[in-house]
Amino acid sequence: MTTTSRWRALTHHQLFWPVAVLVVLLLVNVPFTPDFFSVKMSNGHLYGSLVSIVLFGSPLILVAVGMTLVIATGGIDLSVGAVVAIAGALACSYVSDQADQSALSGVLLAMGLALLAALVCGLWNGFLVARMGIQPIIATLIIMVAGRGVAQLITDGQIITVNSEPYKLIGGGYWLTLPFSIFVVAVVVAVTVVLTRRTALGLLVESVGGNAEASRLVGIRSRRIKIMVYVFCALCAGIAGLMISSNTSAADGNNAGLWIELDAILAVVIGGTSLLGGRFSIGGTVVGALVIQTLTTTIYTIGVPTQTNLVFKAAVVIVVCLLQSPKFRAKVLGAKAGGKRAAAPAETAGTTEAAPKMEVSS
Repeated sequence: MTTTSRWRALTHHQLFWPVAVLVVLLLVNVPFTPDFFSVKMSNGHLYGSLVSIVLFGSPLILVAVGMTLVIATGGIDLSVGAVVAIAGALACSYVSDQADQSALSGVLLAMGLALLAALVCGLWNGFLVARMGIQPIIATLIIMVAGRGVAQLITDGQIITVNSEPYKLIGGGYWLTLPFSIFVVAVVVAVTVVLTRRTALGLLVESVGGNAEASRLVGIRSRRIKIMVYVFCALCAGIAGLMISSNTSAADGNNAGLWIELDAILAVVIGGTSLLGGRFSIGGTVVGALVIQTLTTTIYTIGVPTQTNLVFKAAVVIVVCLLQSPKFRAKVLGAKAGGKRAAAPAETAGTTEAAPKMEVSS
């Protein structure tokens, strides 16, 4: 295999462009923050810009992983931001009502109630999509709108603050010198990869996304698969809600998880999963989520005005998506080569002698 063919194979890999953009975004920060890649140890904890990117990107990675399986079935889940708010509001509300907020039993029960509420939301979404036949964007829009109101009702329209060390560990604590949320994300991603790539579950999800009716006719219970992925997506959003509220030691029903569903969808698309359903990539989604979080960090690092950061963010996402498009690369990168190939036949035609006509004798 020649160097050219190896390079071509590398650039055609699904993760090449997302990883390349991630590296470029990281390098852009160096002129503005010379010690951007440095990681320091303080009080037994690792600190640095890279650690912060993974720490603050953990909730997005979780939501995006759940969103990946939903999109792989040809659906979409717009309710994850509201589920994040509901989970954080329930947990913080319960912990704040305890006489001893640091009691481990109270914290575990609060987490259990929050995750149970998230599962109910996912079950509701799956029921509307799989059983009632409602379009996913409409079915999940219900909780997206109503769920934020439910979170406000739980918190009584206030920001609930908590002072609990065990609860703080989930999203703001450290373990083995690293943020504890990194281990939570690693476990969720690892379990998801094992279940979808080491068992037949991933193939079933892809088959439902490719053609749900054909999957049903060959014996695959496509409705159960759809319900399952919506429940899993809501569970991931619930864990993310615990992380966000834990990191701030507060629950804000109005702003917690606001627009995280859009970032999750962008992360899935950047990772190479098609919105039409079918094949998906968990690894690509993780890289896509890191791209989104690194982009957010870069925006603040280089001093982009707050009122224009969303425009800047959208522009970078468009560039990534275009670089991933085979048609775009073929038109832009292959235009010059294509012109040379088109000119060759014309030159040949001009120098070739006319073929003699056949004479038919009578």
